[in-house]
Amino acid sequence: MATVIRLKRMGTKKKPFYRLVVTDSRRAVVGKYVEALGYYDPRKKPAIVNINEERVLEWLKKGAKPSDTVRSLFQRKGILAKFKEKSK
Repeated sequence: MATVIRLKRMGTKKKPFYRLVVTDSRRAVVGKYVEALGYYDPRKKPAIVNINEERVLEWLKKGAKPSDTVRSLFQRKGILAKFKEKSK
């Protein structure tokens, strides 16, 4: 199974927030997911990003690919740097 870490849109109309989820790459964005890893609320100032780093590192180790937006969130939180350090 090819897994992807992506954002799942939640919330009401014109008031979105996003959940970071691990899902099969062939599933729809609003479909089922394997595990929730955190959330992202861009409407707050500053934006709230809550990520379970331990679980993210485990999934990255297993080969999960982050989407472009998730990759930028990981870089902002320093998760990708930790992953590169551990993989050496």
